[in-house]
Amino acid sequence: MNVWVALYKGKGTFINCVVRKWTKSRYSHAELILEDKKTWIGISPYIKAEIVKRTVEDYNPNKWDFFKINVTEEQYKDIIDFYDLTKGTKYDWVGMLLSQFLPFRIKQENKWYCSEWILYALRISCVIDWKIIKIFDQSDLSPAKLHRILLLCNIEKTNLEFINDYT
Repeated sequence: MNVWVALYKGKGTFINCVVRKWTKSRYSHAELILEDKKTWIGISPYIKAEIVKRTVEDYNPNKWDFFKINVTEEQYKDIIDFYDLTKGTKYDWVGMLLSQFLPFRIKQENKWYCSEWILYALRISCVIDWKIIKIFDQSDLSPAKLHRILLLCNIEKTNLEFINDYT
């Protein structure tokens, strides 16, 4: 089984530009894509500002980088369980903003930002070994940090091609 981390590198909005500039990264947003390659889990202040699962069939691949992660059935189930536990929770503006200015982690209970949620989903499902990558003591869990952790775990960029079930 596989999941993909999708990192947004498109121009986007003014906020996307600020995130990229502040974090010195080409990435400003992240989503987790499930096995069917059409179900994307994420949280964005622009969509509903809460953790949602949505179907995406039309996207510009030039605006995203994809990182394929092999997972076991148990890890996949843990990711889904984590989603079920956190779906509907709100965007963590305070944690996201303050984590950029303070040297310690700011976490509001039941609130997330995009890359933070993905890192926790990967850690809780044991896809990322918490003993090696200690995300709990990181003050910054930006899309840039997510990208660095993926590379540290030898997860490489790949293409995402939809399966056409109608051929």
